[in-house]
Amino acid sequence: MAEKINAPEVRFVGFTDLWEQRKLGELARRITRKNAEHESDLPLTISAQYGLVDQRTFFNSQVASKDMGGYYLLRKGEFAYNKSTSTDSPWGAIKQLVKYEKGCVSTLYICFELLEADPDYLVTYYETNRWHKAVQLVAAEGARNHGLLNISPDDFFETQLTLPVGKAEQECIGKYFGSLDNLITLHQRKYDKLVQLKKSMLDKMFPKPGERFPEIRFAGFTDPWEQRKLGEFSKKRTTKNADGALSETFTNSAEQGVISQLDYFDHDITNDANISGYYVVQPDDFVYNPRISATAPCGPINRNRLDRAGVMSPLYTVFSVDASVDKTYLEHYFKTSRWHDFMFLEGNSGARSDRFSISDATFFEMPIWCPEISEQKAIAKQLETTDHLITLHQRKLELLRNTKKSLLDRMFV
Repeated sequence: MAEKINAPEVRFVGFTDLWEQRKLGELARRITRKNAEHESDLPLTISAQYGLVDQRTFFNSQVASKDMGGYYLLRKGEFAYNKSTSTDSPWGAIKQLVKYEKGCVSTLYICFELLEADPDYLVTYYETNRWHKAVQLVAAEGARNHGLLNISPDDFFETQLTLPVGKAEQECIGKYFGSLDNLITLHQRKYDKLVQLKKSMLDKMFPKPGERFPEIRFAGFTDPWEQRKLGEFSKKRTTKNADGALSETFTNSAEQGVISQLDYFDHDITNDANISGYYVVQPDDFVYNPRISATAPCGPINRNRLDRAGVMSPLYTVFSVDASVDKTYLEHYFKTSRWHDFMFLEGNSGARSDRFSISDATFFEMPIWCPEISEQKAIAKQLETTDHLITLHQRKLELLRNTKKSLLDRMFV
């Protein structure tokens, strides 16, 4: 008999009944059909973020056996439980097949079809952590290193879940979160398109190596671009924080740019005793960080947009730029890879594999492609507009995801 339990913190108007607790086995039936007739040749895997997806594109290869006759055959609308754990899925992931009509999954998965409850409700329920405790009660981590849970199908179908007594409330919840997911997907696509547009612009609006004209440019500009050395219009900052007037330490992140060290590390890793030898960084100064990463193969160069001065470790190269070059243009230039060839040719990774090594004298010999200042400003304005749109969609995405996260916590028992 179902156990009556309390209602959630937030619910739709008109629903007042207590929720109930049911065993999954009362609501669903296990699927063990094999792909013996080779009805499908699509290997599927479960992603905590993307659900049941094509294994070949997710892993960039086909991990499944070429002969999938022994795999389970899953049809659209049915569910599968992947017992492999991860940081995002500490007790595995349960997903419904929605993108394809059918596909094959490993027999390590536990598959089932729903008999009673609303499927959209259950899809959303399994995005919460409400079912984790139920699995935890019947499962123990297996001996395999990659975190495969030791849970039998029989025990899995004994797990309890909570749901509204009436199917109408289940349907309301499922429909609401489905609409919210569609909105998130829409903004994600817009964001992704803008990011790709920015990437294309950075590639096409600056001349390729050996050329003096970009692939695309604004109407009215026809002159060839000029190559200048960085040191012709910039100067290294060498002022130390000797008097201790500045106490805020900056860092230069490839992804986030010049930011406060406190924001980046959640704590300040410097102290008053060693900060006196740090370089002073003024607003609009540029900073080169020699630490390399996948997104910054020879280290990032970013501009201080914080509208305030701070200090940075002597490991960084800090420099100012004169008015002969538009600062915003130069900032975006350093987002391209056009300067990387020079760095790889003239510098090296040094004794530490995570740090690029290049002398100051050589660094300021770096060639920079520059059109006339009016074209620089036009390029900078266009790229700034694109960045602004990207930021707006990113914030909207974060707001929608945070809204969903809050509602997932408050609309379920």
